[in-house]
Amino acid sequence: MQKVVRVGIIGGGLMGKEFASAAARWLHLEAFPVRPEIVAVCDPNPAVRDWFQSRVPSLELATDRRTEFLAHPLDVVYAAVPHYLHEEVYVDVIRAGRHLFAEKPFGMDLAQCDRIIAELELQPDVRCRVSSEFPYFPAVQRMIEMFHKGAFGDVFEIRAAFNHCSDLNPDKPLNWKRQARFNGEYGCLGDLGMHVCHVPFRLGFHPASVSAVLSNIVKQRRDSAGELIDCDTWDNATLLCRTAEGIPMLLETKRISPGDTNSWSIELYGTEASARFSTQNPKLLQTLLYRPNEDQVWSALATGSQSTYPSVTGPIFEFGFSDAIQQMWANYLVELHGDTPVFGCVTPHEARLSHQLFTAALRSHSLKQEIAL
Repeated sequence: MQKVVRVGIIGGGLMGKEFASAAARWLHLEAFPVRPEIVAVCDPNPAVRDWFQSRVPSLELATDRRTEFLAHPLDVVYAAVPHYLHEEVYVDVIRAGRHLFAEKPFGMDLAQCDRIIAELELQPDVRCRVSSEFPYFPAVQRMIEMFHKGAFGDVFEIRAAFNHCSDLNPDKPLNWKRQARFNGEYGCLGDLGMHVCHVPFRLGFHPASVSAVLSNIVKQRRDSAGELIDCDTWDNATLLCRTAEGIPMLLETKRISPGDTNSWSIELYGTEASARFSTQNPKLLQTLLYRPNEDQVWSALATGSQSTYPSVTGPIFEFGFSDAIQQMWANYLVELHGDTPVFGCVTPHEARLSHQLFTAALRSHSLKQEIAL
């Protein structure tokens, strides 16, 4: 029999609704031991609360009061709130003794991240993990399996990117991510950066230094009243990192990358094999097996929908973002259940390492020099 985990959502916007969708089709997973049941939502917007009330049959509470929400019997809280609310909301959830699934960047800055982690250390029974969906694409899991089997030989370069281009449109209305007082100084790094860090960090490639170039391309946008407002966050960031072993990691996060629509990619280059993947072609895994004195040829494999936790979808079909979200949550709930996940979600300390990197990147750009972490 499946164990039911009672979940509450704080922040019912895009990602809150994505999780609601993933939970609604949990039967998509085959013989899975845990099932999330959304029983409460907390959001200041009545239209958002109405959305959940009309679509989530298991919902018991829809409120705009956090104290009422946290007093409700919950096992897990998914907090999908803007960056400026991270510290306040996460600390409240942790102090209430609820398990937390948090959104990145896990605080607006390093100091906030440290204060959240300090609260977690006072509540050792609270299980906290941070959102990052893209490693759960089947092709990426194949790459990770190759790495653990030693197929790459000595890895000598890593590249990861998360780019989109909707912000190239100067008429796109202002939102909170374009103002540092709501988004934080990191700009696109806070919004997109954890996505490019998750796999390298988990494989043991940690940055020891960084040289960063940051760009603010569209400097003003109109708000809902039509007034031009300054946009003081970074649109694009390119980070050249070096590990303690001297291995270069090129990490890119761009809101203005012509031709990209939420394109996430990872590339590993080694002395015996290399591999690369992009969500632009979600079935395609490219690999190159190096043999001395032989031709160097990239091979293409259509991976299909072989997810980390089996689903009813046949292996010949495509895997997509909504599937990745469900697989991410499956890995979190398996760990919460006391088992070892196939590929664990981002830990608070990995989130802290990303904060150290982004803080150093801001300084590197300002000083135009390489900065040690």
